[in-house]
Amino acid sequence: MVYVLLALIALGIWLFCLFDVLTTDELDVRKLPKFGWFLIVLLTMNLGAVLWLLFGRPRRAEAEMLRTGVRRRRIPRKRFPDDPALDLPYVRPMGPDDDPDFLKSLDRRIRGEE
Repeated sequence: MVYVLLALIALGIWLFCLFDVLTTDELDVRKLPKFGWFLIVLLTMNLGAVLWLLFGRPRRAEAEMLRTGVRRRRIPRKRFPDDPALDLPYVRPMGPDDDPDFLKSLDRRIRGEE
């Protein structure tokens, strides 16, 4: 009974990773092309699933940065020597009260200049 449960868990993890590879955007995949990750996960099952989770799955911050055009504040750069496409600044969202352009326009509206 325990072996059946472990086999179902392993199958579930493998299927999750297989569908995750298929639904991940090509630009978000790390280290290898998407088709390469698909073949690795498909053919090596659990080893491929673990490799996908550790090395291929996109990091959330990088994926959001590539997907959204939200203006963000820069903080120190994080280097990715393996992949120059990921050599992007690590940034966090900027609120309107931190945006100097917004504050200037707000000041003009308050003074009635606009």
